[in-house]
Amino acid sequence: MTTVVPTSEEDPFLSVVRFTSELSWADAGPEVAEPQAERLCVEAQECMVRGRWLDLVSLMLTSADLIFSKVANKDLECIFTVICNVVSQSQDPDEVLEMAKLISGKIVQHPVDKPSLRLKILFNLYNLLTVPYGRFLVYIEALGLASNGKVTEQVVSSFKKTDTFLKEWNIGIEYQRVLFLTISNVLREAKSPAKESLHFLAKYLGTFSVEDGHVLEEAKEEAVRAIVEFVKAPDMFQCDLLEMPAVAQLENDTKHNLAYQLLKIFLTQRLDEYLDCHASNAENLKIYGLVHEDCVSKMRLMSLLDLGSVESGQISYGLIRDTLQVNDDEVETWIVKAISAKLMDCKMDEMNEVVIVSRCTTRVFGKASMGSTSFEISLLEVNRGECHQHHSCQQDNRGSAPGNCESMKSVWFD
Repeated sequence: MTTVVPTSEEDPFLSVVRFTSELSWADAGPEVAEPQAERLCVEAQECMVRGRWLDLVSLMLTSADLIFSKVANKDLECIFTVICNVVSQSQDPDEVLEMAKLISGKIVQHPVDKPSLRLKILFNLYNLLTVPYGRFLVYIEALGLASNGKVTEQVVSSFKKTDTFLKEWNIGIEYQRVLFLTISNVLREAKSPAKESLHFLAKYLGTFSVEDGHVLEEAKEEAVRAIVEFVKAPDMFQCDLLEMPAVAQLENDTKHNLAYQLLKIFLTQRLDEYLDCHASNAENLKIYGLVHEDCVSKMRLMSLLDLGSVESGQISYGLIRDTLQVNDDEVETWIVKAISAKLMDCKMDEMNEVVIVSRCTTRVFGKASMGSTSFEISLLEVNRGECHQHHSCQQDNRGSAPGNCESMKSVWFD
């Protein structure tokens, strides 16, 4: 027995079909537009009666896509609110997922045309979905749209909820990698601070383990990128990249061995080793876009950290001078730089020309939890404030669209 679903011209689904089809065929004249609209409404009603919700979405999107440039944003918002609400009609998770793919795929096709509105529509679709994997797919589509449409500022605030999303979506490692790498790329393309992009790139690399075998190969280029970003960043002095299998594989890689050696120097060695490396590989290092003078400055601070961690709490000015390869009158300047960057707590004994260290940042954390997606790279930001040389280091087009459309709200920004 066929189940009859009562419908009327006031039904929002049919109203959208009629409105969009009439507008799409308007240029052909009413004698063409009206029959076409009637035919599509009959087809839409048949889909509703038989519960063919995916077919209904497909039919609605065919016309809606044609009128994207013909109606005001408010009307488009209403139209797509109605279309997105079709996902709430099906009880079949697979059908819901296919509808989500169809709608989001249509929305992201032209990212530079009204990107903020398109993103808003995806937010609404996300909130209507009850299938966790569907939410993940729509979120990834939204990130791509934001990046391509140059509206990344509208999604960046959602990145702080990544851990919550992962618990909700319950996705596997493969999809977690997609998420972390996508976020990292969005932040990089948006010219966000390197530390923010590297935070998620490190999460991506942290999902690989030695047991992944050949899958590790796919992480090589991103591992090199992480190394370069860390070395370039003037406000980052600590990480665990060196211990990650995705990064460690570069040690025996002919193409990328130099990048690995560079990271090892910055995390475990001193300025003289960097200068030797640069002297032997100056041309090859240029491919990474590194500025030699900036690397020397960072390595001086890194070397000072190393001295502070192995010299039993006291470092002589002479040892600092020789290790950092600076003049006598520059020693205290570099100590102050380390203090300002909050890399160490110390006092300068000018009379005896020694530095008394009470705390010193280590360049490498304790052993990382390999493969764990909870890995986080620690970022030490440089305090740009003034610091006096003798200070202690404690530094602190037509018609209205049908449907009663409420404004779209997204849980992403709650």
